[in-house]
Amino acid sequence: MNIYTWSGPRNLSTVLMRAFENREDTKVWDEPLYGYYLNETKKDHPMYKEIIETYEININKLIKKITSNTKGEKIFYQKHMTHHVLSKTPVNWITKGTNVFLIRDPKDVILSYIQKNTLNNSNDIGFPMQRKLFNLIKNKGGSPIIINADDLSTNPRNVLINLCAVLKIKFSEKMLKWSKGKRDSDGIWEKIWYKNVQSSIKFEKLKKNNLAIPKIHENIYKECLDIYNELNLHRIKNGR
Repeated sequence: MNIYTWSGPRNLSTVLMRAFENREDTKVWDEPLYGYYLNETKKDHPMYKEIIETYEININKLIKKITSNTKGEKIFYQKHMTHHVLSKTPVNWITKGTNVFLIRDPKDVILSYIQKNTLNNSNDIGFPMQRKLFNLIKNKGGSPIIINADDLSTNPRNVLINLCAVLKIKFSEKMLKWSKGKRDSDGIWEKIWYKNVQSSIKFEKLKKNNLAIPKIHENIYKECLDIYNELNLHRIKNGR
């Protein structure tokens, strides 16, 4: 079983990957398209050169591996970033796996993102592509699954139980607690971004930021909020 989880930045995506990796029946893959994305866009990200030299950048080879069946493990969990999917990136392969969308209030995403990154447009935080991929799956007769990062951080047990039920896999208590430290599965960018995750042992409740969105980002926020509200209507709720 291939699970493709689609998230924007600052969304608990790495913590959710930890939860799945802690299962005995699951293999994980951290951001398969990151090297491809950097090579195509030439974005000035930390460790740019190391990433494109370490990871596959050929999209056809990546798609073949992304859609392959795992040997030995029953579940192949892939943590994808929606902003790594470009307008020219082939996406028809997405229906070959079960798709989970991890969303978060764009206010919290933006206020967290701009602490370490320059926010140029909504594509930088992945909201437009989340909606595009969600609608693509729906139009092809699929049933995309949506979970909200705030729900997940507030009540991880219930959300994960319900998520596993929808995925038709058995829930494992091991998804709720893991060991501190690095994982071999972490991308080499863990040196920059994974400090908090690597010191964690469980889901922690996300803190709400009471600051206002900077005026320069208000239009981006409004655009992303419309997308978020649309997708949030379909989310798995705690009591589902």
